[in-house]
Amino acid sequence: MDPSDSVHSEDGQADGGPSSGDLAPLPVGTTDLERAIITKLDEDKAQDMVLIDLRGKSPMSDAMIVASGRSHRHVGALADHLLRLFKDQGLGKVKVEGLPHCDWVLLDAGDVIVHLFRPEVRTFYNIEKIWAVDSAHRGAGNV
Repeated sequence: MDPSDSVHSEDGQADGGPSSGDLAPLPVGTTDLERAIITKLDEDKAQDMVLIDLRGKSPMSDAMIVASGRSHRHVGALADHLLRLFKDQGLGKVKVEGLPHCDWVLLDAGDVIVHLFRPEVRTFYNIEKIWAVDSAHRGAGNV
């Protein structure tokens, strides 16, 4: 196992190893679908998962989940496993973009949008900052 991989117990807390205090806990979803996606991504060793609540901020979706895979192949596998999860959840076919290249894969399941990135692509686009409530460009003087 790569030392940079996160290992989480069922309650979302880091397990074992001297550096386990540095690991962020898993995000907590409010719906069954959000929790299922987060659990699946954690099982598949996705990195740096972030759940962004869009309720009241955007009419397009209730939540956005952003995660990273270690490589093109890992991002593709994460996306494939989520597509199977969505089918098992009764969502049928969801909208998918970016699957052939697997640098950035977007899965639109309606209530939840999932963005899967390779780490350097995620850093470049930094979409979490766009949706952050406390970001500087959304200050009182910049409405």
